[in-house]
Amino acid sequence: MHQYVERLHGVALDEELFGDRIVRFLYSQARERAPFLFRLATSARISSLLGWCNFDLRFAPYLLGNTNFLARCGVDLSECLAPAAHFTTPRRVFERQIRYWRCRPMQCDRQAVVSPADARVIIGSLAADSALFVKGKFFEYEELLGVGESRWLAAFAEGDYAIFRLTPDKYHYNHTPVAGRVVDHYLFDGAYHSCNPGAVVAMVTPYSKNRRVVTIIDTDVPGGTGVGLVAIIEVVAMMIGDIVQCYSDTGYDWPQRVRPGMFLSKGVPKSLYRPGSSTDILFFQKGRIRFAEDLVEKARRSDVVSRFSVGFGQPLVEVEVKVRSLLATASMTRRESE
Repeated sequence: MHQYVERLHGVALDEELFGDRIVRFLYSQARERAPFLFRLATSARISSLLGWCNFDLRFAPYLLGNTNFLARCGVDLSECLAPAAHFTTPRRVFERQIRYWRCRPMQCDRQAVVSPADARVIIGSLAADSALFVKGKFFEYEELLGVGESRWLAAFAEGDYAIFRLTPDKYHYNHTPVAGRVVDHYLFDGAYHSCNPGAVVAMVTPYSKNRRVVTIIDTDVPGGTGVGLVAIIEVVAMMIGDIVQCYSDTGYDWPQRVRPGMFLSKGVPKSLYRPGSSTDILFFQKGRIRFAEDLVEKARRSDVVSRFSVGFGQPLVEVEVKVRSLLATASMTRRESE
C-alpha cells in the first residue's frame, strides 16, 4: 500500500501503482537472482519497446490489462487543446497539451518558485542541520549532477531539493519553475529504472543511474525570480523513450531547444517526457528559498502510509501538486537585503 496527500484538502489517498507487481518482481527477485534479466528490463531498448507496446498500440490497454487503470486515471479531456476524438492511443493522452493558462493559474509574485509539473512531490535538504534533511537513497548527489561538474556541486552543496514523481496519468510537459538565464545544459546517458516508490527504496540512488538532462538557471538577473542558481534535472524512467526540449514562451508555439544564454520565463513549457512515468528534481542553493508551509507540514505527517516513510525510517510523504502552483518563495533574509 502507498498513500499520498491531496494538497488542497489534506486528505490521504491510496495510490494504485502502475505495473506494481512487475516492478516488485524486477526489483526484488530478478535483481538478485537474474541480474541479466534486470539489466535487460532497465535498458533503453527494452524500455522503448515496453513504452511502444503500452502507449502506441491502439488495443494495448485491452491486451495488457491496463484498461481499468486508464479508465480510473480521471484525465479531464476538457482541459486539452485537441478535441476528444484525437485521443485514440494512450500515447496521445499522455502527450496531451492543455490550456494551462486557464486551468493551471500561477501566482503573480515575482519571487515565487512554482511546481514544474503535475506530480507528487517530496521536499528535502542536503544540510544535516536542516529539519528537512533526508539521508541519501533517492540519489547520490555528486553522481546526479556529475562528478566532473565541480562548480555546480559546490554551488548546491547543503542546499534544498524537491523531487516530483509524474505518474502515467499525469500531464507530461515540464514547465519552468523559475525565470532566469540558462548558464549550463547537459545530458547524462544511463539506465531506465522505474520511479515506482518500491523500486526507489529497493534500488539505492536510482535517479543517479538513469538517463537525465540537467539545466542550470541563474535567477539573479534582470527579470529573474531572484532565488540564486536553480538546477532542473529531468530524469527518465521505465517506458520513457525520450526527453524532448521544447521551450515555448507562449502556449506551445514555436518550441525551441534549451541552450545556454537563453532567458526562460517562468511557468511555461520547457520539455516533454515521451511517455510513461518520470521524475523531475530541483536543486536550490542553501538559504535561498523557503518551501511553502503547507508542503512542509504535509510532508512530515506520520498518519499517512508511505513506502518512502518505511524505506527511509522517518515520515516522508508525497504531496500532490499542480504545475505552476506555489512551491517556494525567496528566503526572507534575501528579500530584506534587496
